[in-house]
Amino acid sequence: MSRKDPINWMLSNAIETLARAERLQQQFLNLQPLTGTREPSWEPPIDVLETDREVLILIALPGVDPDEVVAVIDQGILIVSGHRVLPAELRDARILRLELPQGRFERRISLPLGRYTITRFAANGCVGLRLAKAD
Repeated sequence: MSRKDPINWMLSNAIETLARAERLQQQFLNLQPLTGTREPSWEPPIDVLETDREVLILIALPGVDPDEVVAVIDQGILIVSGHRVLPAELRDARILRLELPQGRFERRISLPLGRYTITRFAANGCVGLRLAKAD
């Protein structure tokens, strides 16, 4: 496609941008039912950091109580799941924009080999999981 034709160039650029946005959305909002459940879910973005003593995982879950997040290790995979719902006082509000995903979430994270003790905490809109390495 010739770059000299501005209409074709703009259309091509717009299509490429939409395709890139769709790939990003599918990466972060996996709305396909996961194994063992019929309920659709989405995947929150995460950061995973490791030190000599622990693995630290920060999960972007604004408004979610860390105690309501289920964290289970199964065959070296950390499975983090729960629900993110609108606060009760906002359920009757008119929605002008809703960009933060609601509903069931689940994220699977491969861990380095080892045994861990899990503790949860809240930090700046994230749910944190501290996986202390057992000796």
